[in-house]
Amino acid sequence: MPAIRILTESDLRQLVPLDLGAVQCVEDAFRSLATEAVRMPPILRLDIPENRGEVDIKTAYLPKLDGFAVKISPGFFDNPKIGLPSTNGLMALFSSKTGLVQALLLDNGYLTDVRTAAAGAVAAKHLARDDASVAAIFGAGMQARLQLQALALVRPICQARIWARDAAKAEAVAQELSVRFGISVTAYADPARAVAGSDIIVTTTPASQPVLKADWLRPGQHVTAMGSDAGHKNEIDPAAIPLADLYVADDLRQARRLGELHHAITAGAVLDDASFPELGEIVAGSTPGRVSALQITIADLTGTGAQDTAIASLAYRRAEATGSGRTYEK
Repeated sequence: MPAIRILTESDLRQLVPLDLGAVQCVEDAFRSLATEAVRMPPILRLDIPENRGEVDIKTAYLPKLDGFAVKISPGFFDNPKIGLPSTNGLMALFSSKTGLVQALLLDNGYLTDVRTAAAGAVAAKHLARDDASVAAIFGAGMQARLQLQALALVRPICQARIWARDAAKAEAVAQELSVRFGISVTAYADPARAVAGSDIIVTTTPASQPVLKADWLRPGQHVTAMGSDAGHKNEIDPAAIPLADLYVADDLRQARRLGELHHAITAGAVLDDASFPELGEIVAGSTPGRVSALQITIADLTGTGAQDTAIASLAYRRAEATGSGRTYEK
């Protein structure tokens, strides 16, 4: 029987850094969604409200890849009170030819962080202006840090603004990122001021009420929303969706159920059968992306199993090539 490769978070941080290779991997996954017979069932979600817990299970089969991943992603948001991280998880990679387990990726959510940030880079690459240089990041967690890092891979970012409900955290993250990236990063107490003059706005919060108002947006801006990955989460004013010149979903069926689009439909701002392009169609060239420097564009990223299978497969290929991790006979 073939051996199972076990990869720890430490292994995976070495194998899959957030770089242009990771962005290309996720971009290819979006292209596959638009051009291949990808099988991607709806997200399975388990809520454990007594402990402020939620668990998402995602998977997808991409015909061009030799394996498919099943990801279990828990988020228990009271954990920091007892000194534990709020997110965790792992991925199992199976052969798409035999169904046998190829690898267990004990990443503690690291690969999800990378693929989510890389998706933000893909959205900015295809939807933000080429000269976009000022970024506003809503949130002060890990994804806020990674989204700025990812943006800098695809756009000439020279200035960033950070807004978070916790002003002290925003200030600390701004100082950290100023040193890390060697650019001006400033904490803003007023989210409207953070948006004013920004070229790209990225929302990374678990908000259940909008933190970005439609009337703050101006021509030429691009918004990437990546926090609304459950039906109760909502970062963007529903009125922003019809206001945008171009709204793009990562997966339209999914966005209607749990993304920012879901809230726009519920609010009556958008018809429930309204048609919008998906990011993969723009990546594949079958649908135009930004066509004018004055357009307002919005990318609604709810997270897809296709991204998880793609990033897990990349990690496995690199591990096989370098002999990383440990192997166990079945």
